Amino acid sequence: MDMNDAARGAALMSDVLEDRYGLAAAVIEPVHMGTDTINRWVLTEDGLRLFVKEYRSTADVDAARTASDMSEYCRAAQLPVPRVWPDRDGDLVTLAEGSAWAVTDEAPGGVIASAMTVALAEHIGTVVGRMHRVLGAYPMPKQVQHSRWRTAAVEDAVAKCERVLATALRQRHDEVGQLRLDLDQRREDLQEHVHRLRRALPEGLVEQALHADLTRTNVIVLGDAVTGIIDFRGRRALPAWELGRAAFDPRTVATSPEWIACALAMVGAYHAENPSLPLPEVRACARIALLYMLFSFYGATTAEYGLPEEAETDLKRHWRERQTTIRLLLDHLDDLDGAFADIAPCGGHQ
Repeated sequence: MDMNDAARGAALMSDVLEDRYGLAAAVIEPVHMGTDTINRWVLTEDGLRLFVKEYRSTADVDAARTASDMSEYCRAAQLPVPRVWPDRDGDLVTLAEGSAWAVTDEAPGGVIASAMTVALAEHIGTVVGRMHRVLGAYPMPKQVQHSRWRTAAVEDAVAKCERVLATALRQRHDEVGQLRLDLDQRREDLQEHVHRLRRALPEGLVEQALHADLTRTNVIVLGDAVTGIIDFRGRRALPAWELGRAAFDPRTVATSPEWIACALAMVGAYHAENPSLPLPEVRACARIALLYMLFSFYGATTAEYGLPEEAETDLKRHWRERQTTIRLLLDHLDDLDGAFADIAPCGGHQ
């Protein structure tokens, strides 16, 4: 998006904010995160600090409404979730100027830019466990989070390696040699490890309503505390999958010598808050996270998203960190199994 497009988009958003919410924008700044929405930070003339999300034309508006409703449901349960503003008609997602829009309060703090500390990991585990317990009573969303990591044919993922490389060549990827090596390694890991990892999973994994995009960029922190869970996707999914994604955050695993301690602190705190999730599923979260990463190619190529340079750089880093995380998890699965075996049924450790 060039400067003229950005200025026109900001002016359009300002009109929507005034017409649909009765709010006047004083300062507007772009927020370069996410690929499905255009995000802006706003300071209103009344001193309110807000985030405004403009959904792209291809967005599923019903899904966006479910996500906003779920967010408010969790906020009502005293979870650290910023308020979603209703528009003049009481809708949490408004339709105006050919787009869908959502407005939320700003949470104090910021996105985790570096590895988690053990204390922060423990607090995230507490918050996620409480959120899963609350969402256990939420109606099942229509949208279902994909589970290719659980059901897709290995051969399909191997074929995806070839397609990703072809895309990179067309896009003139600046590190195509390294990407080729990464995809060769991914192909080998898929063929060697997937069937073994899947056989070790419990049968009949619990499914419920979940945030479904609980990644580092959607957890706002201040110090070692979670101050905001944002950008709900609002889908039917597996709690053990969401826990695994959070506990084995690639930035932490790839850059911190304390990544195992962080994972244990998060999983232990989670289980203490949500003891109804069967322990075999809690203990399987490392394998689930590993399988999920093996079947994900997000970040291998970036040009198709049209991201600003800063966001594109972060996405490329995410791909490299995920590659490192896969290797470390494969090397330390036995250690994690031993540590997770000590989680007691009542929470905590034996």
